[in-house]
Amino acid sequence: MSVVTHLVTHADLDVGATSVRQMSVSARLEAVLADGRSLVLLDDRGWTSSGPAGLRALIAVEDVESTARTVVGPDEPFDGRTHEEMEAGHWSFLAEVLGQQGVDVAAEELGRLPHDVVLSERLRAWLT
Repeated sequence: MSVVTHLVTHADLDVGATSVRQMSVSARLEAVLADGRSLVLLDDRGWTSSGPAGLRALIAVEDVESTARTVVGPDEPFDGRTHEEMEAGHWSFLAEVLGQQGVDVAAEELGRLPHDVVLSERLRAWLT
């Protein structure tokens, strides 16, 4: 049986959409298993930040890491839903994604796992 040990969001700079006034980042959420394998949970997330020329000097690595965790969910409530409902739906969806890949894990368990963020070398270089 595969055990999920933690979650990792990989953040990478979208070079084609980045300029001196704008930074675009893609984010991919993965579940890391005890046997060392990583399974993709979400690969369609990201964000763009805009500002004055020299934007990169205004963005801290910690801010990028925090935003990366935010964009992979859970989402903010909408249509009268509560934070709890949004979280439950998010973790249930991710548990289903893992189930389709042969990993049985409780949704509540996923929400309690450590969540690391790894910035690509390209993104780190752009920020410095």
